[in-house]
Amino acid sequence: MSNRPVDEQVPAPHVTVRREGRVGVIELSRPDKSNALSRSAFQAIQAAMDAFEQPDSEVRAVLVCAQGKHFSTGGDLEEAKAMMREPAVLDAFLQFVNGTLQRLEGSLLPVVAACQGLSLAGGLELALSCDVVFAASDARFGDQHVQYGLVPAWGGTQRLPRLLGIHRALDLMYSGRWIDASTAQQWGIVGYVVEPGTVAQEAMKYCQLLASRSGPGLAAMKRLSRFAVDIPLDTGLRAERLAVVQAMRGPDPAEGIAAFEARRTPLFQDR
Repeated sequence: MSNRPVDEQVPAPHVTVRREGRVGVIELSRPDKSNALSRSAFQAIQAAMDAFEQPDSEVRAVLVCAQGKHFSTGGDLEEAKAMMREPAVLDAFLQFVNGTLQRLEGSLLPVVAACQGLSLAGGLELALSCDVVFAASDARFGDQHVQYGLVPAWGGTQRLPRLLGIHRALDLMYSGRWIDASTAQQWGIVGYVVEPGTVAQEAMKYCQLLASRSGPGLAAMKRLSRFAVDIPLDTGLRAERLAVVQAMRGPDPAEGIAAFEARRTPLFQDR
């Protein structure tokens, strides 16, 4: 990767993209609009992942965070209104957004979200596409589409039932209510709840920890776990077995075992 900051390589209205050590950072930077998610924001996310996933990139984990009071209160309504009467344009846009969120899910890099304030509708759908979510203790999560006669369009009706079970997912969508960070953690939306004002820093520490791990090992865990959601157990176990055999051919398992025996920190090779 070039020595220039990533945000100099990828012009990104509404999003700031940079690298901090081995962690790639995608920061929503539209605080005056509560980080409403626009087409340009998703284009920037795609471009950032392109840069982070290059073979010569030093990035080993990705942090998705936000400036200002809120993570994101959803999609850009002005853009949505402009597409309401053009079904083909709307459909193409939805395909693009869904492809971007699936890009985060499907990346071989771990993707961690840091949520403060409100994560609503599209903001919640963005968080759901990340692997691990950190939340400030005063953060709130919800889906408000129903209040405006809308239907979740960026995977809410698909990811929420898979994560929460159908009854909790429907309740959240039907009611439009907000849940606090503690409830979101109990339900499985959030992994870690931290003190207000520290969420980005705590999530960054976690990303730095992941960046010190075996890249191929993390990638295999993510791929197999995502794969497991929609397949029979025996199929998943077979895929896991094959992945383990493949992984053992690489240098990281041998280094990990040697480090364990020597009681030292393993030094994994770059991917």
